[in-house]
Amino acid sequence: MTESTPETSLELLASCPKGIEILLAEELAELGATPGKTTVAGVYFSASLETAYRVCLWSRLANRVILCLLRESMVETPEQLRLAVARLDWSRHILPGHTLAVDFHGRGDQVRHTRFGAQTVKDGVVDALQLAARTRPDIDLKTPDLRLYANLHRANLMVGIDLSGESLHRRGYRRDVGHAPLKENLAAALLVRAGWARRAKVGEALADPLCGAGTLLIEAAMMAADMAPNLSRTRFGFHGWAGHDENLWNELKREAEARASIGRKRCKAQLFGFDESPAAISAAKTNAMRAGIPALITLQGASLGQLKRPAALAQDATGLIITNPPYGERLGELPELVTLYSQLGERVKAEFPGWTLAVFTANPDLGHRLSLRAYKQYALNNGPLAAKLLLMEVPEAAAKVDTAELGAEEPSQAHSAQDEGTIGEGAQMLANRLHKNQKRLKKWLKQSGETCYRLYDADMPEYALAIDRYGDRVHVQEYAPPRTVNPAQAQKRLFDALAILPQALEVDPGKIYIKRRERQSGKAQYEKRAASGERFEVREGRARLWVNLRDYLDTGLFLDHRPVRRMLGEMAAGKRFLNLFCYTATATVQAALGTADHAGASDSVSVDMSNTYLEWARDNFALNGLDPSRHRVVRDDCFRWLETAGTQFDLIFMDPPTFSNSKKMRDTLDIQRDHPRLVELAMARLAPGGTLVFSNNQRRFRLDEALLQRYEVEDISARSFDPDFLRRTNLHHVFLLRHRESA
Repeated sequence: MTESTPETSLELLASCPKGIEILLAEELAELGATPGKTTVAGVYFSASLETAYRVCLWSRLANRVILCLLRESMVETPEQLRLAVARLDWSRHILPGHTLAVDFHGRGDQVRHTRFGAQTVKDGVVDALQLAARTRPDIDLKTPDLRLYANLHRANLMVGIDLSGESLHRRGYRRDVGHAPLKENLAAALLVRAGWARRAKVGEALADPLCGAGTLLIEAAMMAADMAPNLSRTRFGFHGWAGHDENLWNELKREAEARASIGRKRCKAQLFGFDESPAAISAAKTNAMRAGIPALITLQGASLGQLKRPAALAQDATGLIITNPPYGERLGELPELVTLYSQLGERVKAEFPGWTLAVFTANPDLGHRLSLRAYKQYALNNGPLAAKLLLMEVPEAAAKVDTAELGAEEPSQAHSAQDEGTIGEGAQMLANRLHKNQKRLKKWLKQSGETCYRLYDADMPEYALAIDRYGDRVHVQEYAPPRTVNPAQAQKRLFDALAILPQALEVDPGKIYIKRRERQSGKAQYEKRAASGERFEVREGRARLWVNLRDYLDTGLFLDHRPVRRMLGEMAAGKRFLNLFCYTATATVQAALGTADHAGASDSVSVDMSNTYLEWARDNFALNGLDPSRHRVVRDDCFRWLETAGTQFDLIFMDPPTFSNSKKMRDTLDIQRDHPRLVELAMARLAPGGTLVFSNNQRRFRLDEALLQRYEVEDISARSFDPDFLRRTNLHHVFLLRHRESA
């Protein structure tokens, strides 16, 4: 390498978020560099030292700027790696007494770990310095004076110096990043794609209706005010490089400071941010202050439903609405988000006619709820998530949105008019069915007093959902569509359903819970989905029960077994009751409480393997004032417990899973295969004159013929469903088994 001067052409690499490489190449050219080969998440370029400094200071899109010192092929072994690095004259780059760190990326057949790769590069550097009679540098992984960059991919090695130091996306104005923040350079890329720089020059306005901590607003303000994004940085990686030209750097920094001072005064653009969170607005104000542009941004606490065109805007003012709403990474978040996206589209059309709307989302299907045509879509990544920036023109106030026009511009991504409507004909039919079912159940609900019931169970094949009411809350389970159904179409129908539910059922979207119901193995239906701890109390007959609609696939209360629990309450008067595979022991509660005409069980034992659900059972007992000394819970494998128990019971309820391979069990459980042995063990614990209530959810279950011969068996499945489950009377089987009387 020749001695560098401000005019010497250097070979460099600028890294960036995946998907904005072309934008970065264009930006590098605008800053005076010569872009070369584009790679994944990076662009090679050549530039003078002055331009390299300018890129570090002015690039809104880059993560890092690497000065390439070595590019070599056929590097396969650790020894080859070390020797390649050692051939460089490191004394021209590392100052005496300065500390060092190596960032190693990639791997090879014999260099399989980044830590080992970094150590090998460091060894090569030390070898070169010792050969030059220089002392070896100390390693400082956190705040080194100089950071080296090395990449090994398919035996191709690149080694260089990180001129940026800390990633350039960290401008310094954002301290408390909050949940899932949008990185500053990605925010800048969204603004570039939306044409904000051009819009700002002619004095257009910008608004973010869900501004959070203000990243989009601040990046937009700095662009409008001609402010270098990294002007407030006190240190870059090149400050510890032996080739650094401090005078040249100070000259460039003074130029940037002068441009920022002038730009802030001349800025014509008005920027507005809205958020319903006081904490978010406070953070946005603090961040804008740190960025040096507080006077350019107007912030207001307001929910999306309160979004209004700012009064400070001229009547004919137009501009850009850009926002990064939640994506719904978890299925349970969708009900509120379907409403949020629909509301965003409605408010923008009502308050900002003639503007452009730019929405960045990792769930384009939610974007369809905006009811606006996306004339342009850009694929980008937000961290590990594949996302899209949707650009839409908001129609003038006099124009009416034609649902036939909704959808993407590209033919390959276009959908039919019906598919793109906010609520199609099918969804309206679903709403009508819900009203019809509610009307059908009205009399029974009034008589029974039940508040937890099934309202809909895939009545219409297109909407394969089970919809249950729990008081003022709604629990929606989506049956996984078969492979023959187009996933995008299934997703569209789900969103249509979620869009109509709040109005059709008169329920707050925040009280709608959505889950996907798929074929489960083992105890998967009991596994935790979330950890909100969000439970509430419901009533069933005389019982008060805890329900959790968010954290588990099942809710703690099997609604289809309601008649069975009611029957147990009637049968249990003064009896010893055993509940096997008890889950949250709701059946035990009903048996212990009895009915208005029948006393409850004298005592009970409830057996299950799950600590979580036994704790839940204890809470149900406490909620109903049941004496824990009379009503016990036992953690055990039901097979093992039955084999060792010596107590007899007058009434036994057994509702095992269809299949289980839980590690807590001695063997796997297949209810069709194993029920004869399980029933025999339970009958051994059944007192003379007692009854075993045996239930299971295996749709094609057949009771073993030998059991029919040995015991008195009554199949009561047909009468074990209340009116809300009469459409699906194959959900469970219920048998009453008793000992045959001796001749």
